[in-house]
Amino acid sequence: MDLNINGAVRVVDVNPDTPLLYVLRNDLGLVGSRFGCGSGLCGACFVLVDGRPMASCDLPISFVAGKKVTTVEGLGSDGELHPVQKALIDEQAAQCGYCMSGIAVSAAALLAGNKRPSEKEVREALDMHLCRCGSHNRVVRAVLKVAHE
Repeated sequence: MDLNINGAVRVVDVNPDTPLLYVLRNDLGLVGSRFGCGSGLCGACFVLVDGRPMASCDLPISFVAGKKVTTVEGLGSDGELHPVQKALIDEQAAQCGYCMSGIAVSAAALLAGNKRPSEKEVREALDMHLCRCGSHNRVVRAVLKVAHE
């Protein structure tokens, strides 16, 4: 199966029902997306599929055939971090960091569609992401920083 991952065509030989997360991590070595709940409810595994944030832990690989998948590793360009990634670091938004890859891709998707979101819109866009460290306020501050630059 041919997949468009982070702008490159990658060929994998897996069962079409294999979850995208497993292919990313185990077959392609892209370990930025993390396994959290396994049910698509925590946000740790989120990637962009044609620009939309989606849980990769319960998404069959067959669903993304012919679509563009962007992982946290593919957010930046030319060796530079995406502005959201930079802001998350600048604001020291991550404590353990486990949830940050999913948050980063969802925040990037929000800003791609809405250059100047309100605080309420940021919170709504990131609401599905669970962070056990409680760094939500710093995450929101980081995303708003990017929106107001």
